[in-house]
Amino acid sequence: MLKTFLIGILLGIVAAAGALYAIPVVDQHREVSLITVAPNGGNSESFHINIPVDRIMAGTAGRRSGLPTGLEWPQDEILAGVSAELFKIRNERDVVIGVGARTVADEEDADIIDWMLHLPARGTFFVKMKTETEESGQRIGWLQAGSQEFAALTGIIEEQWVADTSGEEDAPAGRIELHATYVGAPELLE
Repeated sequence: MLKTFLIGILLGIVAAAGALYAIPVVDQHREVSLITVAPNGGNSESFHINIPVDRIMAGTAGRRSGLPTGLEWPQDEILAGVSAELFKIRNERDVVIGVGARTVADEEDADIIDWMLHLPARGTFFVKMKTETEESGQRIGWLQAGSQEFAALTGIIEEQWVADTSGEEDAPAGRIELHATYVGAPELLE
């Protein structure tokens, strides 16, 4: 009887593991990636964020609005010059495809601007931006690390603010455009 019980338990575990492998618990919807081939090699992709519509949260020392009810921005001295924003990320078809977080730290020694973009079913990537903008108004950054499909990539990300000039009543104030150019990292692909 004990032998039958133990064999039943083992067969149950094997069946459950097999079912989880064959039928995934989470089947994330993946919007079609709108990736084009870059002229000098690699691939490029564009994202945008409509402001203020796509801003989920904005946090900074002393700010009360833009945070969920009951959430207080830490009053720690080390976070005095730090702000963080959380956004919905849209593709070129204006479909929400993920979320992004932008952090800015204004410090005497060095200013820091970082982006973290998460695209479900594709992965996450981290971008370190230059603090100065180019003459064209763009800010340039480098893909520092990534997961899933972004793990073996390097690349350049360009950030630019584009104000809305349509004059429509319901139009957003403008949008943050992010243009990514990905290149495979040779040392990671070997």
